[in-house]
Amino acid sequence: MPSVTNKQRLVQRLFGSTKRAGDPAVKEGSPVLEQLLYAICREGATRAQADKAFETLRERFFDWNEIRVSAEREVEDALASLPNSEVRAFRLISLLKEIFETTYSFDLEPLVKKGVKQAQKHLERLGASAFVVAYTLQHGLGAHALPLDEDMRRTLSRLEILDHEPDEAAMTALEHLVPKAKATVFCENVSDIAQAHCHETSPHCSACCLRDQCPTGQTRRTTAHSSDGAKARARR
Repeated sequence: MPSVTNKQRLVQRLFGSTKRAGDPAVKEGSPVLEQLLYAICREGATRAQADKAFETLRERFFDWNEIRVSAEREVEDALASLPNSEVRAFRLISLLKEIFETTYSFDLEPLVKKGVKQAQKHLERLGASAFVVAYTLQHGLGAHALPLDEDMRRTLSRLEILDHEPDEAAMTALEHLVPKAKATVFCENVSDIAQAHCHETSPHCSACCLRDQCPTGQTRRTTAHSSDGAKARARR
């Protein structure tokens, strides 16, 4: 496991590892509900995929209530740009139903006045995933939160910034390494690397901007060189 200093160095690299391209489909300052629903699209997907899906939802459905009462297949078709669109459609409809049955509206703005902890508990009671809750807190309430989906956690584990099964203490330590002002760009950059290079199987380590400092990437490169050397000797 890298020292705290090495972790800090890696985290610093992640603050500027990729170039951001404009604002997402749901910009900062948008209603809390929109941040919540966009987070369902964003989890485990690229920003481009999430933006396309969310814009399609806006175009095909009159309002959020129409989505709530629509067939899952209709919503799934609108989310076709996303992986696991069937599961996402179910989650989206279920969350909208839960919100409506709880408040008889789709207004989540009162959460802003409740404070982060109460808002977090409320979102968890609605059945939102850990990523969706953290994303909503970060973008909808301006909280210091780090929305990390499974792909992002895998990337941070391979970098040895996080353990494979990070506990609450590990997440708290990571939040200390990532200032609130840089939390959004940190998460976006980790997501970009996870989606572009750090795949679960056959990761593209050679194209990753962190390959020179990634323990997993270094190990894979050493293994590849050893394998190439063995094959070359076998051909002689």
